[in-house]
Amino acid sequence: MRRGAKFPGAWRSRLVGGTLAAAVLTAAAGIAPAAGTAAAPRHSTTGPSAPGGAAPPTSATWAEAAQAQPNYIFPFMSLRFLSPSTVNQFQYLMFRPLYWFGRGRTPELNAGLSLAEAPRYDPGATAAVIDLKHYRWSDGEQVTARDVMFWMNMLHAEKANWAVYTPNADAIPDNVTGITVDNPRQLTFSFTRPFNTTWYTYNELSQITPMPVAWDVVDARGAPGSGGCSAGAYGTVDTQCAAVYTYLSKQAGYDPDNPNAPNNALATYATNKLWGIVDGPWRLTRFDETGNATFVPNEQYSGPVKPTIATFRELPFVSDTAEYDALRNGRVDVGYLPSTELAPRTSDPLRAGPNGPALRGYTLDPLYTWSINYFPYNFDSSAHGGVVGRIFHQRYFRQALQSLVDQPSLIARVAHGYGVGTYGPVPVLPASPFASPVERDNPYRYNPARAVSLLRSHGWAVIAHRTTTCTRPGPGAHRCGAGIPAGARLAFRLEYAQGSGLVAATMRAEQASWSQAGIAVRLTAAPFNIVAGHAVPCPQRACPWQLE
Repeated sequence: MRRGAKFPGAWRSRLVGGTLAAAVLTAAAGIAPAAGTAAAPRHSTTGPSAPGGAAPPTSATWAEAAQAQPNYIFPFMSLRFLSPSTVNQFQYLMFRPLYWFGRGRTPELNAGLSLAEAPRYDPGATAAVIDLKHYRWSDGEQVTARDVMFWMNMLHAEKANWAVYTPNADAIPDNVTGITVDNPRQLTFSFTRPFNTTWYTYNELSQITPMPVAWDVVDARGAPGSGGCSAGAYGTVDTQCAAVYTYLSKQAGYDPDNPNAPNNALATYATNKLWGIVDGPWRLTRFDETGNATFVPNEQYSGPVKPTIATFRELPFVSDTAEYDALRNGRVDVGYLPSTELAPRTSDPLRAGPNGPALRGYTLDPLYTWSINYFPYNFDSSAHGGVVGRIFHQRYFRQALQSLVDQPSLIARVAHGYGVGTYGPVPVLPASPFASPVERDNPYRYNPARAVSLLRSHGWAVIAHRTTTCTRPGPGAHRCGAGIPAGARLAFRLEYAQGSGLVAATMRAEQASWSQAGIAVRLTAAPFNIVAGHAVPCPQRACPWQLE
């Protein structure tokens, strides 16, 4: 499982490193990880179905990626909680987004698994009509237009606390001028201007997760809807929505007034009656601080693909080695092969090479998630008196750093061929109509000589395997850049997610490569959720993180 799909946010980032898929092993039972969900492309091994027409198994166990357990249940979250393990592999099992994406190996809109029919845009593409299907919450209430309005009103009030909100980007909710509830199962969105309808469906409406009116409260005694956020006209109940947001966030373990405090509510997720109201195929019956999660079918689920097993479990692991031991001992039905256990793949990236070690009852299958690997620069970093952030602002520096990333070598040597280069913001595999031809070829090929030349031409004394320093400070052509003083060093700290030998080996290889141009990168490792929690915008306060 690749560690770090998209982390949309307000900062800019440069892509570094190959898109590496991991090996997934599926037990002979052939159990899908979650009925009613689209399988994310990874490397999976699937065995034959139960022999002789035997009854299917009653449970399935899924291995969470090492040290990447889900850590937040409220689907309206800040950037620190946004991760595949929390959203795709946890929240989506219980709380369905308005639109579901993924058909077979493609990332296209799957109207059949969506809560609404495909949106209908007017001829000028300035409005969209959304028709809801007949879905119910587990408390028996219908999923209605009011539940969609609840989400949109909260987004209007708390957009700064929504993980993927980007200021000044003409994006949702800022590009919505009004929402009309036409009837309980239909809404009309009006926009500030015409938009590309595919972009609006895939990028904007995809963010909406309808929320039950039972959540529209400000305390445990409140009647459903008493918070006042779900029934008001769009954008008119910000004060009420802010109070509801604060209450729900605290119930999920996040205090907006103390955002760096640890989440102390994880153990309550399976018992809090709020989170027991679901419209997805599963409901949570057990959860703990380490990430052990147990689900049972939601008997009220209205979707077309219902669970066929009685129990679905997700298990946490401290390392890919520990997870591999569980695979070998048959304790999980779906798991991952460490890169060290992989035989080189065939020439076709979608086909597996020979199965590495013989794991009885498992087969190996490459599955590539439609996402990219990257890490963000903190352009606002306060490290070294703010010099680090000012260096990151220099495009020549980012080009030099990228020119020292040998993606083909990393994929071949570290990932044994199971990978596809990351050359832009849109994945090129699985194939889709969204990737530009430009992204199919690397604009910043591995070229140490070019990296050295770029740095020297801008006033840096490049010393291989030592630390390069600025000799021509300040702004202007052929100088280090505005706010960069003489003697500034190209020395940075990069924190990465621990637990994966593949990720650690990649980081060490890149560290050695960067040192060729005197770029000294100090590596540190932390659990995935800590790394993700650090890599957030931090305006108007000290912001020491550099590369995550």
